[in-house]
Amino acid sequence: MNKMLDFRTVREATPGPKWKSLFDFHWPAYEQWYLAEGERERPGYLACYNALHRHMPELVPTYRALCDLAGGGDLASRFLSLYQPPPYITGCSQAVLARPDNTVLARNYDYPPELCEGSILYTHWNGRGVIAMSDCLWGALDGINDAGLAISLAFGGRKAVGEGFGAPIILRYILEFCETVPEAAEVLARVPTHMAYNITVADAAGRYVTAMIAPDRRASIRRVPVATNHQKKVEWYAHALASETLIRERQLSILVDDEGTTEERLVSAFFSPPLFRHDYRRGLGTVYTAIYHPWEGRARFHWPGMNLDLSFDDFPEERITVRYGMRGLYPG
Repeated sequence: MNKMLDFRTVREATPGPKWKSLFDFHWPAYEQWYLAEGERERPGYLACYNALHRHMPELVPTYRALCDLAGGGDLASRFLSLYQPPPYITGCSQAVLARPDNTVLARNYDYPPELCEGSILYTHWNGRGVIAMSDCLWGALDGINDAGLAISLAFGGRKAVGEGFGAPIILRYILEFCETVPEAAEVLARVPTHMAYNITVADAAGRYVTAMIAPDRRASIRRVPVATNHQKKVEWYAHALASETLIRERQLSILVDDEGTTEERLVSAFFSPPLFRHDYRRGLGTVYTAIYHPWEGRARFHWPGMNLDLSFDDFPEERITVRYGMRGLYPG
């Protein structure tokens, strides 16, 4: 059975009617997800606000503006904090290719297509341009800012759930207020996460790290260019087997360690197995490929036969439709 997803590029400098339109469209589905475990399992508004104010205070004015646009309701405001949301599991592969004349962050996002928001936002909310694939209406699955900082997330392959934020809001915070990898690393070391994630960051100076973050132990931040869906070692064997995390990590490690690997060779590997996955029935199929160029401030989103090439100087608003099926994905 085929699944269809619309991807839209949306440009809005400050929170306004375009963002509200996205909220109105997606909120019914997000509300259902947010309450899936029962409302009592989600923290109250005061706990959400205080956590955001304590750990990411610079983000509070934007949060308030978005809550107002969403109608100022209690439940929507709690959801938008992304503090202790319901757990969710993705796949994903990501790698940095750092060369003297170029740095590239490439990633595949593996997830059920019907649960992907499909909004690519170009915003200027806090004095900095940000292009990001949106999640939970203002979080980021991956993105780049106009300082040349690029970032992406992958599930960390562990069952631990605790007190903290959904990773997409942490990525948004980094893109809004950080310019370099060391600044991003400081945020990743101190802001608590509710689940295990592997966050890869690269900047315009050619620096990169992967942060393995989790709610039950200190962040491990190392100069590692590759991340899939485990942290140092496999701890959730069923997920590791289903997602082929070790196979994908090995493939990427071989590529980035080879001095002969070019950007074209790395990117083409993301378009083919084992990195590109067709397992849409189990929610582990590749939804899109993103390629970020920190030096140039460019982002490219790829599907077979289709590309969206975006930059801070050239960001047309458009929509494309992608169909996902057992044999792959193709234009709608």
